[in-house]
Amino acid sequence: MSEPKRLHPIVIVLTIGKRIKDLIFSFIALLFIWNKGDGGKLLLFAASAIAIIGIILTSILSWLRYTYRLEENELRIEYGVFVRKKRYIPLERIQSLDISEGLFQRLCGMVKVQIETAGGSGNDEAEAVLSAISKEEARYIQEYVAGAKNSSETNVYEEPSQIVYKITPSQLLLLSLTSGGVGVVISAVLAFLSQLDDFIPYEKVFRGVEQWVVSNLILIALLIFAGLILAWILALFGTMLKYANFNVTKTEHDLVISQGLLEKRQMTIPITRIQAIRINENIVRQWLGYGSVSVESAGGSASNKEGSKVLLLPLVKLKDIEHILGPYLTEYQFTSSFTSVPKKAMNRYIFRSWYIVVPLVMVSIVFFKVWGLLSLIILALVTFWGVLKYKDAGWSLDDHQLSLRYRSMVRTTVFIKKNKIQSLEMRESYFQRRKDLATLEAFVKVGFGGAGGRVIDMDRMDVRKVYTWFSREAEKRV
Repeated sequence: MSEPKRLHPIVIVLTIGKRIKDLIFSFIALLFIWNKGDGGKLLLFAASAIAIIGIILTSILSWLRYTYRLEENELRIEYGVFVRKKRYIPLERIQSLDISEGLFQRLCGMVKVQIETAGGSGNDEAEAVLSAISKEEARYIQEYVAGAKNSSETNVYEEPSQIVYKITPSQLLLLSLTSGGVGVVISAVLAFLSQLDDFIPYEKVFRGVEQWVVSNLILIALLIFAGLILAWILALFGTMLKYANFNVTKTEHDLVISQGLLEKRQMTIPITRIQAIRINENIVRQWLGYGSVSVESAGGSASNKEGSKVLLLPLVKLKDIEHILGPYLTEYQFTSSFTSVPKKAMNRYIFRSWYIVVPLVMVSIVFFKVWGLLSLIILALVTFWGVLKYKDAGWSLDDHQLSLRYRSMVRTTVFIKKNKIQSLEMRESYFQRRKDLATLEAFVKVGFGGAGGRVIDMDRMDVRKVYTWFSREAEKRV
């Protein structure tokens, strides 16, 4: 593929849509500012027409000027409407090729390819994106990159692919029911409404609504309940569409994840780039004995955080994790035995959960008298949560692996190999020092930002033991 190639023309439509979306609030602002009188309307129409014509023309020119080719072991991309830019990516630097099929790509039989490299592009975008190319071209690029990366290796034997995990219909249903996606839907609606506060007179509206609310409390309660049910149903179907056909295969050097029904995605994770393995259990899944497994990888970018924190097993029985991943990630020990934090730390876990709630409870009791006593229920719940966080906190150590367990909203277990730890931090506050406690935090390198795990209020001697295990000075003494 040494001849320059263009993307499919559907990219013009996608680019126009993206640019109009980026300018939509500017269009709305102009609508409110200039939509007064005949002169204003004419000005608004002229400005909108010029903007749309400009978007269409620059989108077509962008498509015409964007070319890519494979040449001399490099992926060469040239683009730019007014300033010609060239980006040459050596194939050995390519860490992963993520392939997805959005609605428009599927209508045209195309796919989108995102190219991630070891160092990233240095900004908030992927190293390169081929927005619409044929499946055959995507497969050819995959094979060409794999061939170029393996050409220097003496062993030409290629290990056949093996299926690591495939989600079942019952797991998909349970995943959707326990995903908590309803919160995401509600947040998205609230975020959308917050963008309209310049155009909707909320204060005036709420003043009128306030009187109506007083006499229609039951109807409002029913509407809220119906809204939550609707949000939950939307989240349920959204999760099912996203994780349908989820499967993981193991090739010679990579884990390949495929998923999606409407939008199909394929993501490649080089095994050598895995920095840590994380198990998350929300309270419902923990009670059922299920969790999800993700890997933290030295890939991705700011706009593609999924490239650095990848969901590997969306839903799995905790007791099956070692059986599924053990044969392929042989360096890791999926231990379930942890050393708990000392009993003297429990009061501190409870006290931390009271920081915000106790003042609110006091204010509620002072101002609302008897009704304010109901806030004690919230105090009981956060106290229970503090005890739960204390019971879940723990750590484990073997020759080459540090394992940490802790809880925020979900219980998290992190497995980190010693040679992947970038830094280890030990902290002691004044109050911790009085009780011989300390906080331990381990950091690993991922493509965007840091990652790792933290356990609060460990016994100070235990923290020093972990620190000695990690310290190179200790290795020298041995």
